[in-house]
Amino acid sequence: MSAHDEPMAYPGGNPSNNPDDLHLLLNSEIDEPFFRSLGRSIKEFINPPKLPPLEVTSKPVAVKEIWGFYGGQEKRAGFTSMAIHAGAIALLLFLGTNKAVQQVVKQQIELIAPDIAPYKPTVKQDTMHGGGGGGDRSPTPVSKGKLPKLANRQFVPPMISHVENPKLVMDPTLIMPPDTNVPKVDSPNLGDPLAKSGLASNGFGSGGGMGSGRGGGIGPGSGPGFGPGSGGGMGGGAYRIGGGVSPPSILYKVEPEYSEEARKAKFQGTVLLYVVVDEKGNPRDIKILRPLGLGLDQKAVEAVEKWKFSPGKKDGKPVPVQAQIEVNFRLL
Repeated sequence: MSAHDEPMAYPGGNPSNNPDDLHLLLNSEIDEPFFRSLGRSIKEFINPPKLPPLEVTSKPVAVKEIWGFYGGQEKRAGFTSMAIHAGAIALLLFLGTNKAVQQVVKQQIELIAPDIAPYKPTVKQDTMHGGGGGGDRSPTPVSKGKLPKLANRQFVPPMISHVENPKLVMDPTLIMPPDTNVPKVDSPNLGDPLAKSGLASNGFGSGGGMGSGRGGGIGPGSGPGFGPGSGGGMGGGAYRIGGGVSPPSILYKVEPEYSEEARKAKFQGTVLLYVVVDEKGNPRDIKILRPLGLGLDQKAVEAVEKWKFSPGKKDGKPVPVQAQIEVNFRLL
């Protein structure tokens, strides 16, 4: 063994060769009994030992060179932001109150919508009222077929002719506006488009024409029109004022009487009535559109039933016309 290989000297010899010296390497508390360590822990918990005060030996290092770049700029930035906002508000106020700017804005609006106007619904004049009918008292219902030409005047009523080879031939017509939307039937013969019978017949009506009515038209109505109405036209019912139909005028008028209930209550107002003035000037089909109550509605109807009218006219001929009549009740 060389000098470099000499074993390290330990007090009392090599511990690996001296088992009695192993306790020097072990913690002395390991051999402490359990009850002593428990008692000591309880004692330290109740009365912990005082530790020496903590002495801080380090000092804070100034970092102005790193974080102090914006130091002292807060006030300047605040004033700059406030000045920008104030300038923007002042500019908006100036533009909003400037007359030249306002004029330019108005011109732009006119260019976008030059013809703008409040919406007003358009009401189409409704002349599709009236009707007609006829027949030659045939034993069978009117046959199905097409309608004749539509015109403002009628010279020949539509009929299935029983005369062979007539010398004077004229086209039959119905009195209706030429642009009326009438039922279309693909048939070579004249007739009622709404009929079901296929046998050639003018119908069991009267007065010429075809159907179950009277008056030279086609259908169950009365007059030279088509349908269940009267006086020409189509659609049923009477004509409305306008579109070549003149209103009826009052010839004789009866003032309404007051009911006892309305008189005691000193009740006043206006009753609005719907009435059809026929071609003879008589009121019919009276209905109450706006009532008053207290018996005044019936008194208004009773008064109008006694009125006499000059009938409304279409193309110079009297026709039944729809009308509205206001009946006023006033206490003197």
